[in-house]
Amino acid sequence: MMDISKSDPVVIVGGGAFGLSTALHLSRAGFHNVTVLEKDTQIPPRSSAANDLNKIVRAEYEDPFYTDLTIKAIAAWKTSVFAPHFHQTGFLHCVSGAAPDKARATLDRFQASAEQHPAMRPHVVRLDGKAAITEHVWQLQSGTLEGWRGYLNRYDGYAHSADALVAVHREASARGVRFLLGEEGDVGGIIYEDGGPAGRVAVGVRTRSGRVHKARLFVVAAGASVAKLIPELASRVVAKAWSVAHVQLTDDEASALRGMPVTYARDLGFFFEPDPKTKLLKFCPMGAGYVNTDKTSGVSLPPQSLEESGFMPADDEDKVRTLLDHTLPWARDRPLVNPALCWIADTSGSDYTIDYVPKTGSSVIVMTGDSGHGFKMFPIAGSWVTDLLEAGAEQPIARWRWKSAPRDGASGDWGADVSWRLGETKEFRDVKPPGAKL
Repeated sequence: MMDISKSDPVVIVGGGAFGLSTALHLSRAGFHNVTVLEKDTQIPPRSSAANDLNKIVRAEYEDPFYTDLTIKAIAAWKTSVFAPHFHQTGFLHCVSGAAPDKARATLDRFQASAEQHPAMRPHVVRLDGKAAITEHVWQLQSGTLEGWRGYLNRYDGYAHSADALVAVHREASARGVRFLLGEEGDVGGIIYEDGGPAGRVAVGVRTRSGRVHKARLFVVAAGASVAKLIPELASRVVAKAWSVAHVQLTDDEASALRGMPVTYARDLGFFFEPDPKTKLLKFCPMGAGYVNTDKTSGVSLPPQSLEESGFMPADDEDKVRTLLDHTLPWARDRPLVNPALCWIADTSGSDYTIDYVPKTGSSVIVMTGDSGHGFKMFPIAGSWVTDLLEAGAEQPIARWRWKSAPRDGASGDWGADVSWRLGETKEFRDVKPPGAKL
C-alpha cells in the first residue's frame, strides 16, 4: 500500500457513480476520514450520467476482461445495498433487417461471448424472426419486428441508477463519510506544492466559496468535466453525449409491459420496461454520440448549463420512432418527454483510466473514462481505488494506466473504431435547436 494511513484525510471530487462507489469502498476498507465534494446541491448530481431512471447491466462483451468484471459486478448487485435497485429482466439483443454489416458483426460477437461463458450460457436463447422473439417477449407482438434476429440473455438486466446512487449515499453517510454539496463542494482547482525531483504534490483543493480542503490523497471522479481539474487529460478523455427521451404511459400500459427485457436493436436503439413509479418508458437511440469541442482549445467539455442539453436531436428522434414502429407501434406517435443529452467521459478505446496522475507523488488518483459502460460496475468500481492503494505506485491493470501519448485525430472522429458505435460523431453546436443559446 502507498504511504497512507486509514486515518489520513481523503478527499473525493465528484458525487456521481465513481465517486460514491469509491467513498463506500474506502469506508468499508477502514478509512475513516473521507470527504466527498460535489458541486450540485443534491445526490445524485443532476449533471451525473447516472442521474437517470435506468442503465443496462449486461455481462457479454467482445473483450473477456470486461465480461469477467461484469460477472463480478452482477454478483455485487445482488447484495443488500444494491439488490433493491437491480432487476434481472433479461436483455433482448437484436438487429433489424436494415442493419448495416458493422452492427450485425458486433451482435454476432456479443452473442458468441454470451454463449461461450459458463455463467451465461444456460440463460441464452437464439431468436430469429418475429415468431421466435414474441414467444419469449410477448409484449412485442403488435410490432413488425421486420427482419429482427439475435438472442435473449436472461442473465442480464438493468439497474435503477438514480435510486442506487441515493442508496449508496445513505450507506456511505452512515459509515461516516462526509458530504459537502453546492458552493462548499464546487472545486475550482487542485493546490500543489513542490515535491522535489518527483514533481509536485497535491496538498488541497479550493472550492468556489474560497475554502481550502487539505488531504493526503485526492480522488478525482468528476465525470465529463474531469479535464477542468486535470488539464493533462484533455487530449485523452473527451466529454461526449448520447441522447435519451421518454414516453409517458398509462397505469394499464405500464403494467402490460412489466417484466419485459431490455430491448436493444443494435442499429436503432434500446428501451427498458416502464418505471413503476413514473410510468415512463425510456428510449436511447443508437449512434456515435456528440462532442462539444471548443474551437480555440480543441477540448470537448460539457455545456455550461443543464438546460442547454435538454433536447433530443432530430435524427435521434427518427430512430426512436422507427424503433417504436418495430416494437410498440401503438406508442409511435406519442410525445417524447424529458429529452436530454447525457454527458460522459469517453476514451478512444472505451477503457477506463484509474491511476495516479503522473508526477504528483501518488497524491492524486483519477477515475475517469466510463465511456458509456461504467455504471454497471457501480457496486465494485470503488474497490479499484482500494486495489490501487494496495498495489503501490503502479496500476497493475495495464489498460487502466495513465496514457501518455495524445489521441490521434480530432474530436469529430473520436472513438470511431469502437465496434458498438454506429455512424459519425457530431458536434453539439451542429445539432442544437435553432435559436438556442450556445
